[in-house]
Amino acid sequence: MGSSERKKGRPNVISKKATDDLTRRRRRLAEGGGAEKLAKRREKGLLSARERIDRLVNPDTFQEQGGHVTHNAHQLGMAEKTLPADGVIVGTGYLGDRLLAMISQDFTVAAGTLGRAHAEKIVGVMRFAKKVGVPLVAFKDSGGARIQEGVDALSGYGRVFYNNVLLSGVVPQIAVIAGPCAGGAAYSPALMDFIVMVENSGHMFITGPEIIRTVTGRETTMDEIGSAQVHAEISGNVHLVARDDADAGRLVRELLNYLPSNNSEEPPHAPPADMQLDDDPAFDALIPEDPSLPLDIRQVIDRIVDPGRFLEIQARWAGNLVVGFGRVEGMVVGIIANQPMEKAGALDIDASDKGSRFIRFCNIFNIPLLTLVDVPGFLPGVEQERGGIIRHGAKMLYAYASATVPKITVILRKAYGGSYLAMCAQEMGADFVYAWPTAEIAVMGAEGAVNLLYRKELKDADDPAARAKELADEYRAEFASPYVSAGRGYITDVIQPAETRWTVSLALRKALTKRELRPPKKHGNTPV
Repeated sequence: MGSSERKKGRPNVISKKATDDLTRRRRRLAEGGGAEKLAKRREKGLLSARERIDRLVNPDTFQEQGGHVTHNAHQLGMAEKTLPADGVIVGTGYLGDRLLAMISQDFTVAAGTLGRAHAEKIVGVMRFAKKVGVPLVAFKDSGGARIQEGVDALSGYGRVFYNNVLLSGVVPQIAVIAGPCAGGAAYSPALMDFIVMVENSGHMFITGPEIIRTVTGRETTMDEIGSAQVHAEISGNVHLVARDDADAGRLVRELLNYLPSNNSEEPPHAPPADMQLDDDPAFDALIPEDPSLPLDIRQVIDRIVDPGRFLEIQARWAGNLVVGFGRVEGMVVGIIANQPMEKAGALDIDASDKGSRFIRFCNIFNIPLLTLVDVPGFLPGVEQERGGIIRHGAKMLYAYASATVPKITVILRKAYGGSYLAMCAQEMGADFVYAWPTAEIAVMGAEGAVNLLYRKELKDADDPAARAKELADEYRAEFASPYVSAGRGYITDVIQPAETRWTVSLALRKALTKRELRPPKKHGNTPV
């Protein structure tokens, strides 16, 4: 009897013992730290580590990697009998038709602390993300380093940080702070592209309240140093704030809608076959009759982008500059815009940091840049000068000049001095620069220039205020008019506000195939 005949006569089945053992092990992994701990989390409205993944990706597409990897808890001197999945779930799954690499720390298992095996699993899926070119999403919920593992835990963090840097500029990296993220653990999210933080349950800090009190004597609370509000409004560490775990997943999905999977792909543009080239008279109603009154830039953005297609980034921090992702006639674009409603739209230290990092991200992932300008200058003040506004402002110049993606600039009203250049003037590599008739482009504002140039004449005038106004009007017409800049070739065209949307849309579509090479070099020396 041949081997093929013997196989036909004997069913190829796995023993019931082996099947039951696999089922038991899978159930144990699914329970994480146990049914009781999971129940307590649900009472607080928190999802489990596995539920966070399952809610993000398509059903049944997540494949876990290294689920059975773990340290022996007794050997570590820990109270737990076992450490299911060593406190972290890693693997891959599909969101729509896009593959994602995912990490989800499990606080119910040894407080989600990181040790050697825990780090090895994280690094493994990070390397996979780099090899296949897919975004990395990491749910952070950890008590920090596993003290029982000593230097092995520190080494694990080092390898995670190193691979965060290797992935930087290759694939998008998104961190979700869904629980505590303490000590050295906070540096991995800081090395990623975007941080989404869950209100109330998420906390991120280097040194906690007890250490601060011991070292400095100052009393503080967890919320004062590590809450979502603090990081979104004061430190600027957080890019998006979620109401709860489910909302965090929604924000991650929305963010990924604007991004390519890696740096060799184009963004998910979807321009329609028929272009809409109609004027939008509603733009005219946005412009205040008094040029000294602020214009709300968000209203301008809403009229340029497709309805409901703008995702603002870091909306609560450095509000004098608005940045975010949008779609214009289906084309993905990164928007950088002065907000005159705050600090008159002047650029300061925080706004410069916010804008330059966003510009660099867009350039990495081939996302065109649209810059909307209404800027009176860099914010004056002793604190700004001593805080390094020169160095921070230079980041904007560096970011724009080094960006090779399509760059379109629209000057709405004020564009004075060095801030005119820092908001992507033609000299900084803009491909198209348009200006409204209300634009003023000059070394300084008319009133300041008149007081500087005609101080003696004003002092001797019969009516200094009337003469100052007359001279200011002359200065605007002779030196600051957009037609002066257009006449010298610095402006592509002067357009009516109602023409803004279709002008930007047409320019974007024409520039999508732009290719620009730079001198060979390791990298430039960014003014960090």
